[in-house]
Amino acid sequence: MMPALDNTNVQGELRYDEPMSRHTSWRVGGSADLFFVPVSIEDLQVFLAQLDSGEPVFWHGVGTNLLVRDGGIRGVVVSASGILKQLEQVDHYVVRAGAGVPCTQLARQCIRWGLGPSEFFAGIPGTVGGALAMNAGAHGGETWERVESVQTIDRSGEIHLRATAEYSVAYRSVKGPANEWFLEATLRFDPDVTPSMDTLKEMLERRKTTQPLGLPSCGSVFRNPPGDHAARLIEAAGLKGHRIGGAEVSPKHANFIINADDASATDIEELIEFVRQTVLEEHGIELVHEVRIVGEAPA
Repeated sequence: MMPALDNTNVQGELRYDEPMSRHTSWRVGGSADLFFVPVSIEDLQVFLAQLDSGEPVFWHGVGTNLLVRDGGIRGVVVSASGILKQLEQVDHYVVRAGAGVPCTQLARQCIRWGLGPSEFFAGIPGTVGGALAMNAGAHGGETWERVESVQTIDRSGEIHLRATAEYSVAYRSVKGPANEWFLEATLRFDPDVTPSMDTLKEMLERRKTTQPLGLPSCGSVFRNPPGDHAARLIEAAGLKGHRIGGAEVSPKHANFIINADDASATDIEELIEFVRQTVLEEHGIELVHEVRIVGEAPA
């Protein structure tokens, strides 16, 4: 059932039955009932305030860590990354970054400002908002190690300034106030650490040579278990190149599943489960996927 809305006060773009395959890096997924792209924070506030309190709302970033099932998403999808691009240095070692800023851009700009450690952000696909939502990390660094505070918006359109103490943060896990989404973060860097553009370039080059960057994927599918690497376990189980439908465990990096040949979301989800079950049987270790799986199975 389509959400009932008064469009007269909304300036942003409203799209009905929007294919989510256009908005995920895997290029799969069914349609969202309603897809909203605001033109400003104020426009987003007006939109959220007029929604029925029972209407489901899904907050969408750029879709790099997201699998939308083939049956699509009921309710409203909000895509606000385009209005959350601000990036500024507000103090000697403090940066304010919008949730829509790509992590690679954040890394490069922080290095130009002489702020470290910041190179690790270049190893995180997607945006600051996604990195905040899952405490994304790479090359030994994690997002929330740098967070001083965050700004959020809630289900009714009210904006909040939140301290880190209001969140429970762990490896690839962040729990905080319910029904709020990140708008921006204030990040504090270490005055005793000097970042290196050469180090960043080396990281990006290593990604090119070890990851299937030119193919549709979500990045790493599984979290690394304590003391080991998911990719090593998957490769040792003989799963590189294994396919279900059009989905394939990347021959280049075993913790990547690629859309190799017009895969469906069902193909990908079934392959995720097959890999998880095979690694459990072979190694006795249960992998946990870090990709977010949402939506409904096809009818």
